[in-house]
Amino acid sequence: MSKPPLTESFSLGRRTVLKAMLLGSTAPLIMRSRALASSCDDHVVRIGGIFAPDTMNPFATWSSFQSTIYAYDFLVGVDAQRHPDRKGFAKEWSVADDNITWTFKIWPNMKWSDGQPASARDAAFTYNYLLSSMGKPDELNVGWNSTGGLENIATISAVDDETLQIVTKAPTRWPIDNWIMMIPEHIWKNISHADARSTFRNDPPLVGTGPMIVQEFQQGQFVRYSPNPYFRTGKPAIGGMIFNFFQTADPIAQGLKSGSLDFGISLTTAQWDDLSKDPDIVPDQSRTEQRNYLAFNTVSGKGEGSTKALQDPAFRDAIGYAIDQKVIVDRAFRGHAEPGVGIIMPAATDYYSDLNNIRRHFDLAEANRRLDAAGYRDTNSDGIREDKEGNSFQLELITGTLSGLLEIPIAAVQLIVGWLGEIGIPTSVSQLDSGALNARTAAPAKDGGGWDLLVAAAWLSPSAQDVLVLGKSADRQNRSYWKNEKFDALLSEVNVTANLKKSRDLVDQAARLIYAEAPYIMLCYPSMLEAYRKDCFDGWGKDISMWSYSPFDRLRPV
Repeated sequence: MSKPPLTESFSLGRRTVLKAMLLGSTAPLIMRSRALASSCDDHVVRIGGIFAPDTMNPFATWSSFQSTIYAYDFLVGVDAQRHPDRKGFAKEWSVADDNITWTFKIWPNMKWSDGQPASARDAAFTYNYLLSSMGKPDELNVGWNSTGGLENIATISAVDDETLQIVTKAPTRWPIDNWIMMIPEHIWKNISHADARSTFRNDPPLVGTGPMIVQEFQQGQFVRYSPNPYFRTGKPAIGGMIFNFFQTADPIAQGLKSGSLDFGISLTTAQWDDLSKDPDIVPDQSRTEQRNYLAFNTVSGKGEGSTKALQDPAFRDAIGYAIDQKVIVDRAFRGHAEPGVGIIMPAATDYYSDLNNIRRHFDLAEANRRLDAAGYRDTNSDGIREDKEGNSFQLELITGTLSGLLEIPIAAVQLIVGWLGEIGIPTSVSQLDSGALNARTAAPAKDGGGWDLLVAAAWLSPSAQDVLVLGKSADRQNRSYWKNEKFDALLSEVNVTANLKKSRDLVDQAARLIYAEAPYIMLCYPSMLEAYRKDCFDGWGKDISMWSYSPFDRLRPV
């Protein structure tokens, strides 16, 4: 059912609702109107975002993260390592001198949202539930709670109710960098792996240790939450939450203006600028782990592009001098991004480097000089360069926004095409939807490839493994198809390193290597544009998280 206009939501009176309940004819409209009701009186925080969760089961989908993060905890995760007041299931953690034995202290006397004790035994159950599925037909590898990374685990056990021990086969930071949501053993112990990865929907109310309880889920419409009375820092002061799902940002901006929404994310730059003029609305932006890039099709053979120049690091390096990241940020993103440098995004604070001593600068003359020196000249003076086989360049650039990622403005693509034209490389553009883009950029063995250039994005965690995965051979995230044995060796060493200082050094070496080889030119690191109303709730803070439930655990009614 399509979403009704916001004005329709406000006009439903008590008699209309009663009549609809009796007739049973407009239940979806009633649910949507309730989710968008405009009132501070009930102390319910109303959120709007562009998301489409299909189930509340974290083992069966990748799409439910933004909905379930308020109900479930990670053992540690991103925010707990950045903010001392945002710990997850574990209160503290340490690794022994052997770098393979990790000890986690679980919050004492913590309870699940149904009042049952929440202990280290539940955390051990969560991980061992996944481990026991590995290598079997029903392996739990199709959702957010996945077996990925568990291959390096030797044992996971509860020493006592407040102590979890993880022993790895080799040193790794996976025990604190994994994003597996902790689940209660008493709810999940009788759910088979086959059901967990498919038919089990985990219907509300969800039992977790987060500040909110999922009480209702209407697919394509909203999730409704109530405050968790057993939350470890105390029952949240708000009356609950409703997360409304939309397909575009327009109704989010409208809802913020009208007061039917208290908080909105996934806004466009134009909407954000417009909302900043409203005295009742505070616009905000958050750093994200998204990386917008220009990728080259580097594969040789099946799936290769229209010219072998794409396989030449010298050609790719020269193109790098023809891309002005600052102009892309200023014009295409209106300043709501940071200029691209290497594959490590600034949000990955443990690993980011500005590569100052090797970074390229925008210089079309230098791009032309390097193309000439590499053998890609305009021999017939027609304004178009030729490759080493004597063929005039005519590249195809494909682009689109992959599902769940922030939109890449077409203006960014137009700027790139303009600069390439100025250095004698004409380029056509094919704009694709998410499904078609995924198909075109699949591995050549899966019938992907055949394109030349790609403007797309990736959004993964700030862990060492995830920041480097764009260059990992044969990985789905490596849409350039680039392969480099030295890079893969560095990544393999990162995967068995627990020491942060050593991990930083390895990541920096890998980042410099892939920058020099240039299978990607990083365009920018976009911000998440959001806004909140200040007339109903206090406590929003300056750092609204994309990796946890903060600040919704600490909001207060005005």
